[in-house]
Amino acid sequence: MGVFSGLKRMFGAAPAEEKVRLTEALGQTVDADDEQWSRLTANAERDLGLLSQEKMRETAVYLWDANAIANRIVELPIAYILGDGVRLVAADEAWQPVLDSFWRHPINMMDKKLPLRVRELSLFGEQIWRVFVNEISGAVQLGHVHPSALKEVVVDPDNPEQPIGLIVGRGALEKGWRYRVVVNGPETLFSERTRALRETFADGDVFYFTVNTLSDTRRGRSDLRAPADWLDAYDQFLFGELERYNFLRAFVWDVTVSGADEERVKALAKEIRAPGPGSVRVHNESVTWKAEAPNLQASDTSHGARLFRNHVLGAASIPEHWFGGGGDVNLATAAEMGGPTYRMFSMRQREVRYMLEEAGRFVIRQAIMAREGREPDWDDPRVAVQAVFPEMIPSDTTKYAAALGQVAGACVTAMEAGILGEVAATSLLATVAGRLGYELDPEAELAAARERKKNLVLADGFQQPDLAAEPGGSKQVTL
Repeated sequence: MGVFSGLKRMFGAAPAEEKVRLTEALGQTVDADDEQWSRLTANAERDLGLLSQEKMRETAVYLWDANAIANRIVELPIAYILGDGVRLVAADEAWQPVLDSFWRHPINMMDKKLPLRVRELSLFGEQIWRVFVNEISGAVQLGHVHPSALKEVVVDPDNPEQPIGLIVGRGALEKGWRYRVVVNGPETLFSERTRALRETFADGDVFYFTVNTLSDTRRGRSDLRAPADWLDAYDQFLFGELERYNFLRAFVWDVTVSGADEERVKALAKEIRAPGPGSVRVHNESVTWKAEAPNLQASDTSHGARLFRNHVLGAASIPEHWFGGGGDVNLATAAEMGGPTYRMFSMRQREVRYMLEEAGRFVIRQAIMAREGREPDWDDPRVAVQAVFPEMIPSDTTKYAAALGQVAGACVTAMEAGILGEVAATSLLATVAGRLGYELDPEAELAAARERKKNLVLADGFQQPDLAAEPGGSKQVTL
């Protein structure tokens, strides 16, 4: 007995005489699918899960490839944004050859690859450009990382809307690459702990661009995510209508034989054949042939098709007449209906402009570092770059040309009346001329006009009038 008690004490068994106190556990009721819900107020939960992100990409590519409206939603903005091509212009002409070399590089081939990148930005909602820098010359090459490989976007702990690094997966059991997100400025822009965190992303540099996001989301979303179900429903609707019309074109021959018993009807059914087109059929009055077509009592479905189509096109701000639907549209209303569409395209154009200008600034920064051995400041005027896009909408120059003459006449009348100065009048003319694609410098043009008038007065032998007495106003001059 003593040995048994010792063993119990050795293995921690409680003596029989001790009382065990039971306490009821506290908690709350959990739904069976509670893990599938997320809090609306949890910022990090606004991003889609990896599986949902992958499904979104696959659906978007499928719709772009197989659905006519989805293809137009993606391709029309590309055609208007890029048009005849884009170019990067350096503010400092000395660095323009560096940008041109980057743009035409055999690996970069921006004229060819830019439409692909803009298309995938629309389909995937994000772009990852891998950056390779020549350590000697500073030349920059761009690679591509497919968004499906992206496992996590790491943001600045002090500023959650600023991504600082990407974790790109290799495989299910392997540790992923850690890429640092390019920021065109010195690392001192970040706090000390953020700089320490960025140092852990040592596998290379990348550009990371997103669209259709919020300030508290880390991943981009496809332009086709919202209308995806409606695009698929519209396809099903049209295929259903196709089947209905096939049924409407079908018919059967109904043959009536008067006075025939069941055996005679069965015998005739084995012998009779449907007549071919243009054939001759001979029978007596006891046999009647009649073509029977189905009557499905289906109403005209064009209104339903238009309803579904416009629901999808309207979500993409594309007018109905841009997709083959005329409706009640004339030239005047068509021009007005395009306004929201062009605004939406302009917003996407600004996104693409930002992407290209960021890449251009990075290219010049790397070239300066290679030549001077130091990193330029983020606001160094030498790294200023402008992306020049083609005109999205061809200008109607006829109305601006007519307006130029009217404004010129009105300016002369106002100056003669003494209610408008020379500088203001020249500025008005420059504004209208700008609509015609001709940029004028009001101050320079006014100075040149005064110089010409001065030379004419001196050439005629008259006393030079004092035109500089009122540089901002008008002065009556009598010769």
